[in-house]
Amino acid sequence: MRGKRRSKIILEILGVLLALIWLSPFYLMIVNAFKTKNGIFTDILGLPEEWTVDNFKQAFIDLDFLSSFTNSVIVSVGSVALIILFSSMAGYALARNKTKLSGIIFMVFVAAMLIPFQSVMIPLISIFGEVNMLNIQGLIFMYLGFGASLSIFLYHGAMASIPVSLDEAATIDGANKWQVFWKIVFPMLKPISVTVMILNLIWIWNDYLLPSLVLSADTATLPLKMFFFFGQYTKQWHLALAGLTIAIIPVIIVYFFAQKHIIEGVTEGAVK
Repeated sequence: MRGKRRSKIILEILGVLLALIWLSPFYLMIVNAFKTKNGIFTDILGLPEEWTVDNFKQAFIDLDFLSSFTNSVIVSVGSVALIILFSSMAGYALARNKTKLSGIIFMVFVAAMLIPFQSVMIPLISIFGEVNMLNIQGLIFMYLGFGASLSIFLYHGAMASIPVSLDEAATIDGANKWQVFWKIVFPMLKPISVTVMILNLIWIWNDYLLPSLVLSADTATLPLKMFFFFGQYTKQWHLALAGLTIAIIPVIIVYFFAQKHIIEGVTEGAVK
């Protein structure tokens, strides 16, 4: 009993230490966002000697926050909605049709997760530039392609927990394939859909590289606008940290509302 109790205490201590390490970047970001420019370089780790909210006001103006926030919302929500729509249907089709072709197609999607973006970056931009799709619509379409592989993998695994007998019963009652999926199967995929939403939303919301290659200054998202604070000769860390603090708030709010479904969804998606 003493050995088990000692092990439990050690694990709890390790858990607390890991939590502190994980939270330390957030602490540094939030605390330094309230400091003056000189205050950051005087003491990075300590609390501000003089708390100020001027950084947030200036960052809000410099980021053209309402415009860039709207662009980020359009790109993120549009991309995530299309990823959930098409990936759920693809996962359902591949899971229910057990043929050699469906198995090959599924393995192609799984293998696609191993392809780094940098290896297809130049040809992708060249192709989309030729068809005049270097805009928000083109960016959303690209995110659909890059986010589909993992999402299909998760949906395909989650389908194992939904018995085929439900499909057969609905078909006997006169439902077609479309009705079976949207009225019977898709509502049961809510946990995995929330997981897919969160995983893709965090990635797309924070992405800098792909939007920097596709979007113009007029349609820039928040990560692109954040680069405004880092010039060739000056780096305005106090404004950048304030801008980052503002930018992550929407994702944190969405995460806290959806967190109860995330672990359940990942567990279902891992079932093979």
